Amino acid sequence: MSEESLLSVQNLRIDIPTASGTLKAVRGINFDLKRGETLCIVGESGSGKSLTSLALMGLLAPQIKTSADQMDFDRIDLRGASKSTMRSLRGARMAMIFQEPMTSLNPAYTIGDQLIEARMLHPNKGRAEAKNRAIELLEKVGITAAASRLSQYPHQLSGGLRQRVMIAMALMCEPELIIADEPTTALDVTIQSQILRLLVDLGREMNTAMILITHDLGVVARVADKVAVMYAGELVETGPVADVFERSSHPYTRGLLRCIPLPGVTKRGAQLGTIPGIVPSLVGDVSGCVFRTRCEHVTAACRGEIPAHTSGKHSFRCVHSDGRLESAERTA
Repeated sequence: MSEESLLSVQNLRIDIPTASGTLKAVRGINFDLKRGETLCIVGESGSGKSLTSLALMGLLAPQIKTSADQMDFDRIDLRGASKSTMRSLRGARMAMIFQEPMTSLNPAYTIGDQLIEARMLHPNKGRAEAKNRAIELLEKVGITAAASRLSQYPHQLSGGLRQRVMIAMALMCEPELIIADEPTTALDVTIQSQILRLLVDLGREMNTAMILITHDLGVVARVADKVAVMYAGELVETGPVADVFERSSHPYTRGLLRCIPLPGVTKRGAQLGTIPGIVPSLVGDVSGCVFRTRCEHVTAACRGEIPAHTSGKHSFRCVHSDGRLESAERTA
């Protein structure tokens, strides 16, 4: 792992046993993340984004097989980490904001108890200090009358408020890495930008690295340093956000970008781009380009080994080098 990297992942694979065979849900994931950087992972539902994040946190079910050539957090090997080591890391140094707050918050405990416990377990702070920290963070994420909210239970809050509580909980111990899985799903559009900006600003203030999982490419453009485009369990294109957006090279990335209306460019009433077809089954042997069944540039070569092309920090996996896509013929 690079000396500057906080998190380094090489060849992460996740296999899930099913009645019809092994589901190869995640295959060959590689990325590095430095302190203070924000990496956005984008892709369709079912592409393996959340599974990747749960693997990093050590939260996958025991029957799910996870393997990697390297999965280090600040020189700690997460692959062989004991349960006690992972418990000491989670919350204190690595925190996760889950997509569905109602299933993540304990309905039997008040909001205050859950926030305060997170602070007291890890840095060994006193209850009064932890309570003040909880109130401060609830106010920062936009919850009014924060002190009175501490005595409420999750079911007494709206979905948006519960999501903000989850964000506050993740920040309680000032972690070095935050993994946010669709953190604004339950929030109103008017405050989504505010919450994302808060996460990014707090991350920069505390030099915290962040992995943000999202479907919203507009969010990626605003907050990311690096972007990883994920399709059917693989990273098909990665790089600095400006490079990927301005010089997108993989057909899937280009398809996603065509689906977005551009202010001042897309005419009112104009039809947006679409990606035909569905994500293929990943049960059993998976070979060739997994996007070939939906790609307008597919050729016979797409059934074989897919080469990686790299230019600086920008890389993508495709049988066509950049610039050849428009001339490729559909032969398979």
